[in-house]
Amino acid sequence: MRVLILSDTHRSMGRVVKLMKDIQNDIDIIIHLGDNTEDAEFIRKHYGKPVYNVSGNCDSDISVPEEDIVYLEGVKIFITHGHRYGVKYGVTDNVVYRALEVGADICLFGHTHMPHMENVSGVIVMNPGSISVPRGGSEPSYGIINLIERDIYPSIVNYK
Repeated sequence: MRVLILSDTHRSMGRVVKLMKDIQNDIDIIIHLGDNTEDAEFIRKHYGKPVYNVSGNCDSDISVPEEDIVYLEGVKIFITHGHRYGVKYGVTDNVVYRALEVGADICLFGHTHMPHMENVSGVIVMNPGSISVPRGGSEPSYGIINLIERDIYPSIVNYK
């Protein structure tokens, strides 16, 4: 299973549309980590792939949760935008503690618009950055996670 991870698209969908034309046939599921929930709905409507999403600090749709647990291929994935965990201040400790608390194998968050990936206490922690509005000198980027049985192969991809 191949999972596309997006975050912080902020209604700027030009690169997302181009990316989906490029890789639509190579992905099975999409996870959108907030800012904006309307973008996740657009993707769900136009690309026929299952989409899991959470709301972010710029979202007003209270029907979309701020965090969720997704189970794929026997892997437990904690998803959140990250704004409630202080990730913008360069510390991922709080979001990692939450992932450990829920027993997640993977922790996905956004909010900073900057890509980040590490393994903390056996949890793969990833922020895919932003394909639409990158910050901090980063390139437009997204995440890919390949799940083969219970083996996890994460990567962050720069996209122009």
